[in-house]
This record gives sequence, C-alpha cells and structure tokens, in this order.
Amino acid sequence: MLIYAKQPVQYIIKNYPNKIRTLYLAKDVDKKEYSELMKMNFEVKRIPADAAGKMCKNANHQGILAEVDDYELHPFNSFLDKDFVLVLSGLTDVGNIGAIVRTAYALGVEAIVACGIKKLNFEPVMRTSTGALFDMPFALQHNIHDVMNDLKTSGFCIYGADMGGTDIRDVKIKQKRALVLGNEGEGLTSRIVSKLDEVVSIQMSHDFDSLNVSVAGAILMDRMRI
Repeated sequence: MLIYAKQPVQYIIKNYPNKIRTLYLAKDVDKKEYSELMKMNFEVKRIPADAAGKMCKNANHQGILAEVDDYELHPFNSFLDKDFVLVLSGLTDVGNIGAIVRTAYALGVEAIVACGIKKLNFEPVMRTSTGALFDMPFALQHNIHDVMNDLKTSGFCIYGADMGGTDIRDVKIKQKRALVLGNEGEGLTSRIVSKLDEVVSIQMSHDFDSLNVSVAGAILMDRMRI
C-alpha cells in the first residue's frame, strides 16, 4: 500500500516502522532527521517532486510517501470476547470508513466489522485513518444478520443508530456492547432495526435531517464509552 502526507507517514514511522518497505522523500529534511531515518530497518529513497506526484496521482503528498505492508484482516470470531465492537452496515465511502476507524480507535472501540461489501480498498482507508487502521482489528463479513446473531449469542447488547431511536443520552449502556451504523444513503434497513436491542439517536438542537455517518458515529461512540 502507498501511504503519503506527513501525518499518516510519521505515525507509521513512529509506531509501525516494521510495516514500512520503502520511504520516499521528495523534500529536504534536516540532517538529524535524515540520519535517524537511515538507521531504521527500511529503505529510504530520495525522489523528485514530479515522480512523487505521479506515484500518488497528484494528490497532496507533502513530500513524504511510504510503501507499507498490506493490511491483514482479522477473523470476526476473534471479536466475540471483546467489550466494544463497531459494525458497519453497507458503508462504502473509504473516506468515511477511514475517519470512523481513526475515531473508533481514539474512543475505545476494540474492533470493527464491515458487512454487506465483498472487498474494501484499504489503501485510502489507511491514509484517512492517519495510520490508526494498523491499531484496529478489522474484519469483513458479508451477512450482517449472521454477525448480529453471533454477537447476541456471545452476550452483546446491540445498539443501532436511527433517527427514530431513543436519545443516546437517556440510554443505560451495557458493558458488552456493539454499535451498528448504517450506510451513507439508506441508513439501517427495517430488518436490521427489528433485530436491535436498542435503537438510539442523537437529539438535534435545531430542525436538521441528519449528520454525516462518521460524525454521528463519533458522537455515539463517545456517549457509549464506559
């Protein structure tokens, strides 16, 4: 995977240097920083700015890029002994997913399972998560109903986000919990909602239809911390 821009690359250098295969520098760095990079167990290459632009299709690389190991998916059944799991139902926007991963890691979610999609391009998810994807166990499971059944039989209380739900501030959150977020356009299907233990929502101060799924997810995850 190709990761670029200062914040995600520096996060990976600091926390997962063993995941880096090659670091590309398309800018000058001070001698001390360059010396430290050369001591690490990955190749460092200086490249022209136009070559860096071609590598990332002219995105804003900020002069630093890294070729890193592919993300390895985790088995969903390894999540069943955790306390706080996030379930994504049919989300496809990699920007939203990356933002959710970053927030979930910051707010104590222990694992994420994405349902309803066969494949996911983890390269932009890694970039948008600013490298936090390497910290977060992530699984892909096609059938969300099987996932919900497995979570329930493992003792999880399953909460789902829907505008008609109870204000999250009024809900007593259980220790072993899963939060289900619906996709960007449709939200959660009525069949999924019928299987939830608790439907929750965010009380708006003004008359407004909805929030972006990554923003709504961040508010709900924060309110569900124990």
